[in-house]
Amino acid sequence: MSDNTEVGVIGLGKFGFSLASALTDLGHEVVGVDFNPENVRKAQDVLAQVYQADATDEKALKQIGFADLDKVIVSTGDSMEASILVVLNLQALGVEKIWVKAISEEHERVLYKLGVPFVVFPEAFVAFQLAHRLATPGIHEYFGLGNDVVTREIIVDAWVGKDLRELNLTNTYHVQVIAFRHAGEAEFHFVPQADRKMKEGDVLVLLGKTQDVMQIDKF
Repeated sequence: MSDNTEVGVIGLGKFGFSLASALTDLGHEVVGVDFNPENVRKAQDVLAQVYQADATDEKALKQIGFADLDKVIVSTGDSMEASILVVLNLQALGVEKIWVKAISEEHERVLYKLGVPFVVFPEAFVAFQLAHRLATPGIHEYFGLGNDVVTREIIVDAWVGKDLRELNLTNTYHVQVIAFRHAGEAEFHFVPQADRKMKEGDVLVLLGKTQDVMQIDKF
């Protein structure tokens, strides 16, 4: 999300509202949706646009204008069923880039099977990271490798049929591919082979300086 654009956030609870606020601070125009009037009131003074609506209703999302968005985050609380219905609605509207907060490993697997490109499991991620830092002194945080060092997930499209040796990303863009995930799978594989041919829908994880990582816009 390097370009400042309009982003939809469905679900304005603790995680959704915090993420929407952070996106706003980064210069994005955020369209927020929540069924809870209290969450809507809280977000009205922070976000560009906020609507009280049922996101499990495809017509409601279409009326709000979500068919015109290509980036949407789904954070619908503890309801796996609601999350899945919202995802299906967004896919029916033609939204291509969907990020979804998963509430369990089962939920995560279902989302990947539905073709959701980006699934976030914040509680598990934080717990895993903290456990390793406590158990292994000196281990780096994922985002603690230095100033302005980030990771970025990208979905393979134009690079289909090519391998990492051909792309030469380290010398061309000064970034390193540290992991990959097959399309439709939840598990990442680390230290990818340089001669492995990429397939459509594969996800690559890049590591590098923010400016270098974000300059890659055709993949």
